[in-house]
Amino acid sequence: MTVATVLAVAGTAATSIPAPSDAAASDATTADRSERGRSWNQTAYRGQVEVVRSEEGPAEPATLTGTVFDDRDRDSVHDRRERGVAGVAVSNGREVVTTDRQGRYELPVRDNMTVFATQPSGYQVPVDAANIPQFHYNHLPKGSPDLRYGGIAPTGPLPDAVNFPMVRSQSTDARSQECVIAGDLQPYDTTEVEYARRGAIGDLSKRHGYAGCGSLFIGDVVGDDLSLYDDVRGLTGLLNGPARMLPGNHDLDFDAPNAEHSFDTFRAQLAPEYYSYDAGDVHVVALNTVRYPCTGEEDNADGTHPECTDPENTPRYNGWLSEEQLTWLERDLEQVDDDSLVVIASHISLLNWADQGSRTHQVDQVQRVYELLEGREAVSVAGHSHSIENMKAGDSMEGWRELWGVEEMPFPHITAGAISGDWYSGAMTENGYPTALGRDGGRPGVLTLDVRGNEFRERYTVTGESDRTQTQLSLNSPTYREWYEERRAWNADKQGAAPEPGDQLVIDRDDLAGDTWLTTNFFVGSTGSTVDVSLDGRRSKSATRTQEMNGEAPRIGAQWSDPYAATEQLTHGGSVADRSMHLWRFELPEDLAVGKHRARVTATDSYGRQFTDTLTFEVVEQH
Repeated sequence: MTVATVLAVAGTAATSIPAPSDAAASDATTADRSERGRSWNQTAYRGQVEVVRSEEGPAEPATLTGTVFDDRDRDSVHDRRERGVAGVAVSNGREVVTTDRQGRYELPVRDNMTVFATQPSGYQVPVDAANIPQFHYNHLPKGSPDLRYGGIAPTGPLPDAVNFPMVRSQSTDARSQECVIAGDLQPYDTTEVEYARRGAIGDLSKRHGYAGCGSLFIGDVVGDDLSLYDDVRGLTGLLNGPARMLPGNHDLDFDAPNAEHSFDTFRAQLAPEYYSYDAGDVHVVALNTVRYPCTGEEDNADGTHPECTDPENTPRYNGWLSEEQLTWLERDLEQVDDDSLVVIASHISLLNWADQGSRTHQVDQVQRVYELLEGREAVSVAGHSHSIENMKAGDSMEGWRELWGVEEMPFPHITAGAISGDWYSGAMTENGYPTALGRDGGRPGVLTLDVRGNEFRERYTVTGESDRTQTQLSLNSPTYREWYEERRAWNADKQGAAPEPGDQLVIDRDDLAGDTWLTTNFFVGSTGSTVDVSLDGRRSKSATRTQEMNGEAPRIGAQWSDPYAATEQLTHGGSVADRSMHLWRFELPEDLAVGKHRARVTATDSYGRQFTDTLTFEVVEQH
């Protein structure tokens, strides 16, 4: 960070966010023109937070002061002629204040705090060379305890001022936004960093249009080895917009003595543990939903305690929001217009489908969050489970009701899949990264929220594919199910020759007589989606979703699996797609003629967008 020796003082009236002056409007027009028709790397505002120190120190050591200012010359220094920006939210992680007419703020001080500004729509905070936004300052006078990956170096006494620069931006002011949500990058070594570069990161480097809202990596930025943050910065430097991060359970300082310091290295190198920012009519809240070490002393709402140790009595993490973070969230939302779209982003999801019966993998304080968001347009996005889950308002599952008393989803929740897919497992593709099919049968990729005003539509982009690739087809036959059980048993003990799957697109009369389904894995399929199948050009008929999302438990096993994914996984390694909330089945007629057949599948999402796919298979008399 740049360290100034003299506190810069605003010499003119502030620029107001809702009603800019004529001069400010002129500045905005200049900034807007500079963005049009030019690449992100040509227009990106690069800089840092200004930390002002003097030998005397601050006049009031219990209060941090500073200014949010319009950095017209883009040098990250608050010059006398640069206006402050009024009405910007600034926080110390608990209190939230807004800047006055001159862009100034005051906040109470704690010995371990991160101070950050919420980027308002129409402005862009600076990014560094790796496209990581610079909008916060860590105050930890004595630094972190001794940690393997360093944590936060001693910051020393309180600065005289911490000033937050930003510039006007047409991209963040637009009503239409593309918000990229990237789940579980999670490389465990440099080989896996390279897989990510060749895969989803390479795809994002060719995309444009997300410079306003940017990309948000929703935790497990790395896989335990925090020294890989430098390599991750090399990846984010390839992107065409800001690259924000929030923490996951594999971003922990596992040697931290307590939760207060468990994300110190993340805070030092990437971002605050939690924060917010605006783009267009979207207010994005990045939460920390990981508590580590979980001590067992934190009471759940129902009087129970989270499960905080494994059978070997080693510490565990838990899905959790601290009281301090909840206080901040309430105060943060008080600054947000009632008609804004609120995106609640986290690593461990508030609720999810894959782990709907687990306390550890959902957030204990989910009901508190729902209360704070009541009456708002909202969507929750999360990672952690390495699966794709598109859950709509009104959806219900048995575990949510039993654990949390949640009868149905109050607003959409989306588990965003993972860049790493199933932890970079499986066979190697011709593009130089593994297939990594997920335990729901989904493929690696990234989610995008396409926003207009306060309405959004979700879009999933499979790594290496166009946005038209949304389905995966296969056949689930008695022959397949028999092989599935045999192969799972063989994989457990590896005795004798491995059972081979054979050609699963060849079925016989016995298969047709014993329930054979054409399966469609519709990656972001949800309540309100439909799947229709036309066999050999005949009139289409509807397929049936395997999970109605009507209060039932997950359906698990060979008959509920995705055969395409499970065959790949059982043969080449990885999780097994023995369940999915976005799988549809179409029962094949018993009287299908011997010979080749062609199925045309039309998947329609909840917005009416249609995607077509085809599957050719053969019926024989006998295998």
